[in-house]
Amino acid sequence: MDSQTAADKNGFINKVNANLHDFWSNLSERQKSVFKKIWAILTYKWQWQIILNAPFLVIWVLDQTIPAVHTFDVQLISSLPIPMIIKTYLGFS
Repeated sequence: MDSQTAADKNGFINKVNANLHDFWSNLSERQKSVFKKIWAILTYKWQWQIILNAPFLVIWVLDQTIPAVHTFDVQLISSLPIPMIIKTYLGFS
């Protein structure tokens, strides 16, 4: 299983952002206008989903970039008064 370091992930994100910026700068004003209208429709339709899922996205991003967050989660789950058989199934024995 290949695991990426935080620096590799940041490099990948920076490349994607640079590619998107280049794509956007190469569009004509008419194409930009069309994309802005499409984005406005999508965000109108999905605004509640985006708002309600944002906290989970933040937690996921923190978990992916800061290993201490995952360690804290494991310690928190391990300290909860959960029956041992359930902890074993979850992998926290």
